[in-house]
This record gives sequence, structure tokens and C-alpha cells, in this order.
Amino acid sequence: MPTIARLPDLLISQIAAGEVVERPASVLKELLENSLDAGSKAIQVHLEEGGVKLIRITDDGCGIAKDQLALALTRHATSKITTLDDLERVGTLGFRGEALASVASVARLSLTSRERGASHAWKLRGEPDAMPEPAALMAGTVVEMRDLYYNTPARRKFLKSESTEFAHCADAVRRLALTRPDVAISLTHNGRSLFQLAPADTGRRIADILGEEFIGAARAIDAASGPLTLAGFAIDPTRATDAKDGQTVFVNGRFVRDKIIGHALREAYRDVLHGSRQPAVCLFLNIDPALVDVNVHPAKTEVRFRDSRAVHQFVFHTIQRVLAAPVQAEAAPSLAPPAAQDTTSTATTPASAPSHPAWTPSYAAHNEAPRQASLGVAEPAAAAYLAFARATQNTGQTPVPRPQAMPQFQPVETASQEAPPLGYALAQLHGIYILAQNARGLILVDMHAAHERILYEKLKTAFDNRQIATQNLLIPAVFSANPLDIAAVEEHGDALRDLGFDITPLGPNQLGVRSVPALLQSGDPAALARSLIGELREHGITQLATAHRNELLATMACHGAVRARRQLSVPEMNALLRQMEETERAGQCNHGRPTWTELTLDQLDKLFLRGQ
Repeated sequence: MPTIARLPDLLISQIAAGEVVERPASVLKELLENSLDAGSKAIQVHLEEGGVKLIRITDDGCGIAKDQLALALTRHATSKITTLDDLERVGTLGFRGEALASVASVARLSLTSRERGASHAWKLRGEPDAMPEPAALMAGTVVEMRDLYYNTPARRKFLKSESTEFAHCADAVRRLALTRPDVAISLTHNGRSLFQLAPADTGRRIADILGEEFIGAARAIDAASGPLTLAGFAIDPTRATDAKDGQTVFVNGRFVRDKIIGHALREAYRDVLHGSRQPAVCLFLNIDPALVDVNVHPAKTEVRFRDSRAVHQFVFHTIQRVLAAPVQAEAAPSLAPPAAQDTTSTATTPASAPSHPAWTPSYAAHNEAPRQASLGVAEPAAAAYLAFARATQNTGQTPVPRPQAMPQFQPVETASQEAPPLGYALAQLHGIYILAQNARGLILVDMHAAHERILYEKLKTAFDNRQIATQNLLIPAVFSANPLDIAAVEEHGDALRDLGFDITPLGPNQLGVRSVPALLQSGDPAALARSLIGELREHGITQLATAHRNELLATMACHGAVRARRQLSVPEMNALLRQMEETERAGQCNHGRPTWTELTLDQLDKLFLRGQ
């Protein structure tokens, strides 16, 4: 066995570089963090060949004194922490004191800096026995790295193409720019300027980096609870895409990839995302530094929370509350008649989703008969909704068109300042969509999707409160079943009754449904029972009561919702609109599809070239 020997300092630094310096973007991130910690207000980034040939960072920070330049290139030398207490309450981005030494061991590094008040700058090359030399520099520091992995060619072979490495570098610059909107940052690659970000507020900086489309399609977040605060933007579920890299999360100004926060986001979006779409967010979580450990990984992209459950619940409930805002919280606060409305305020409203300023008044408190009478609605909202529910009976049959008066299209003057966000119904299109007029323009509602969300939220509330009302069937709905289905019904009879179902065996191969939840009385009892029994057999009642509860209730709501081609009267359509305004997450159905959209008068004018 070879004798034990101390490793040379250069080899120690190169080993450390394997953890810290993964690619040019890793070097760039470390150098930018040092510039931000130095109090810089303007940072210039110059790259060549994706950062492999050159990375130059120029800042106007506090600078480094001549006698500390050599110390800055020494392993585990830092000005950020001095005691264990400092380590437990880290408030800076860089603190480990090994970045510059690691970079100098695998690349040609030079450090030029001028301390504030010094007569001139000093330059030090990252070479053994190098001495500081006088240099010209107005203020701040210039760190220059050339020829990454020039002395370790095996590591250089693992680097990707120039375009790929540059893309990672650009992402690193953008992420750090998001955390400090007060700092001007510019990026140049191969002599070409990519962007120049001037100091701005947080919203403007997010729009500059993530795009105006993201801001227009996102909902603002601002919440606090004890030592935790959360701010930023979360994408509207109807505007989500399949992109998996749209989550940008910062903890105390540090970009992280945290499984706890990621899981909280997935859970918050579970009921409102369609298919494989992913939630895009830009979130800034602030927490007492003593409650989070940022010294988990050398790259500092992972953190460990002292109370991870509290963080998970805070993020989950905050995002869930924002997504659960009723429709009136999504409509614009100004509901003046369209004829007098300023069209410049509607020009930025996306055509595919409602805008999201705060809405204060609740329409439910003002849902009085006079306004309904102006639209030919003679009954209160509750009675109208009962009529709407009756109209959805026997949805398994082909609807027979019934004679009804054509709805009277209301003049613009009926859209008063107290008009509800979704307006009043005008007509029904092909028995599928409801057309309504609000103060800003035209509302289109997917009738089945909207009713599905309403039933789903009512079922969740009733299930949580153990108050699921049942409706007995005059004639039991009988359907064929195999012995396993019959055994599942006999085993879980009490649990089925808690869900509002009374299912009993009627023979060796038959089951009968005697009662169903009152909210689902318009659905097909046999189809509902088959779906429920299938879930019971697959997951068992224990999992259905916890992890798979919402999936089960969503399936029940889908079967019980009003079907397409069902003709509704104007009062029934208005009743559905009012229910949507009072229902959480009414903007999406249980499968994440949008339930309604809005076309403003300004958008309609552009469509028909009015004023052009």
C-alpha cells in the first residue's frame, strides 16, 4: 500500500474545481456573485467562444486592496464570513472562498482592481509567485478568465458546443439580473451586444428578461407569514405550456432548484393544468437566514430548510389561493360602459385570457332582481340555478329542441358600472358555448367545462364537511358487474354511502344504484357507479380518501356536468355565469382546459379593421 501523503495545493484546487467549475457558466456565476456582493451598480460581461476562450467581468464595486489581491486567489479566503454564526446566517451570494482559487487552477486568470480612494489600480495574474503590478482602471474590479481547462484537456472534452455553452452563460446572467433589478447589466458575446439592462423595478426587470407575454399571462403574488415572504408571478393555468424549464425560484436572492418548492408548485397547480403542461413561475422567497442552510452544495443551487414542511405549506397555500381567485378577482376593476371606456386600457389585454388586476366588489352581494329584470331575468339567482340544474336532467339522452323565444340582445346601455365580470347572457351557440356581454366586450363560455368546475368545487366542499346530500332514484339504475366489482361494493358499502352512493347487489352479476349525490343527479348513475367502483378496486378506500380523492371527485363532476347540445334559456345561462363568478378556479375545468375567454371591444375593432 502506498504511503499517505499530503496532496499538492494545485491538485487540491483542481479537485475542488471539479465541483465548482462544471462549465463556463459556473465560472461566470461565481464571478458575478462576487461583483454583486461588492456593491456594484453596473456590471459588464464579455464572452468569447461561449465563455471557453474568455470571460471578462467588469464592475464598479468597492474594489480590492493591493495587499489582498494575492489573498483573494487563495483557497478558503473570503471577506464574507469569519465565525460559525456568520455561516449560519449567510446574507451574501458568495462565501465559500474557493471560487477564484479553483478557477485559477484550471484557467488563466487575472485580477485587476482599484479600491475606493486608491490612487490607481493593481493587477495580479493567477500564477505562482506572481506579484501585483500597477494598472489603469477608473474604479471597481475586472476579472478576466482565459482558456478554460487549458491544463486539463480531459475536462475540456466534456464541454459542449459553443452555442450550448453560451446559452448556459446567458441563462446565468439573466437569473442573477432578476435578483438585482437595481443593477445595470450588459452582455456581449464575440463582440456582439446581446442585451443591456438598465436599472428598473422588479416588474420591469422580469418583463425585460422573461418577456411581456409572461407578465401578461401571469398572476401577481405577494404574501407573508411570519419569517416567510413570497413575491413574484405565477402563470395563469390556461396560458401554461409544455416547457419544463419555466420555473425560476430564488431563496434570499439565490437561484435554487429545490424539490420542496417544486413539489408545492405541482400540488398547487394539480387541479388546473391541462395534460402535460407545466407551471411557469418567477418567485422570490425570503426567509430568515438562520432557518435555511445554503452551504449544502458547492455550486450553491441547493438549500436545506430547517422546517421544510412549513415552507412547503406556505408556498402551496399561497399559490393555491392566487389560482383559486373567483372570476370577479380576474376582471378589470373599471366596468364603465364600453362606449365611454378608454380603449388604450384594453389594448394590452390578451385575447386568450382575462386580465388580472384586483377586483374588490363582490357581485353576489348585489345580485338583485331589478338588474335581472332589465335583461328579462325574473327570478333570483338561486332559483335560476335550480332551473338550470333541472334543465340538465337526462343528459344521457339526445336533447329534443324545445321551442323558446329568441333571446333579446341587450343594448350597450344595460352594461352599467355595476355589471358583473362575466356580464349577461345573449345567446347559446350550437348548444355548446354561451355568448355574454360585459362592460368591456364579448364573453364566450364553454358550458360543460364551466359546470364541471362548479360541481367539482361543490363536491370537494361537501366531502370535506361530510355533508354530501343524496338523491334517491325512483327506479334503481341496474348494470352488469363481475364478481370483483360486487365484492368491492360489499366491502366498502359504508364508504360508498359517505360519498353519497347507495349501491347494492341485485344478483350474481348485477348491481343497482339506489341513490346518488344530489349534485350529480343529472348524470348517468350507472356510469358514475362503474367509475367509482373501478377507482375503489385500483386504489382502495384509504388512498381514495387522501391522495386520489380529488381525481375521484373530478371524475364524478365530469360525469355529472351538463352535456353539450343541451339547450338553456337565458335565465339558466345567467345563473351559470353567476355561479362561475362565485366559484374558485372557475377559469379552468377539472382537466385544466379554459372555461371562458374575453374579446374586448378594442380587439373586436381590430378584427373588423374599424378606425383603420
